Amino acid sequence: MDKIYLIRSQKVMLDRDLAELYGVSTGNLNKAVKHNMKRFPDDFMFQHNPEEFEILKFHFGTSSWGGTRSFPYAFTEQGVAMFSGVLNSDRAISVNIQIMRIFTRVRQMFTDTLSLKLDIEDIKKKLQNQDKNIEVVFSYLDELINKEEQIPRKRIGFKPNKED
Repeated sequence: MDKIYLIRSQKVMLDRDLAELYGVSTGNLNKAVKHNMKRFPDDFMFQHNPEEFEILKFHFGTSSWGGTRSFPYAFTEQGVAMFSGVLNSDRAISVNIQIMRIFTRVRQMFTDTLSLKLDIEDIKKKLQNQDKNIEVVFSYLDELINKEEQIPRKRIGFKPNKED
């Protein structure tokens, strides 16, 4: 799960991480992709732009003189799934299955989190409405108390004769 990144608002895996998981070099993995470009449209795979590349170098602590010289590829969940048709070994198949399960788990976590956020917003709205309702009730009570103080009360019970 720590090899899934959020780049361009998409959950992706980098070519070097996939190469490590599949047990091949990053160069060989990228060659296999280049030989099968029809299988990897833009929504399955994209190459980092210079700004994203600089952020990655900073994130991974890569020096300016070491590491990769070309911009890495990022593969979406569909792009990773497409590797099952490109890399056809037992290891590639088992790694693909594991990666798909992790992507599914990550998606479920995001869905659960979104559901919780919506529930919390719902509760906040209800609480705000209850606060308003309580204010209305208190204002009515204040009005009733003020009316009672203003109206003179009739005396009830024994009335003495004015003649006595």
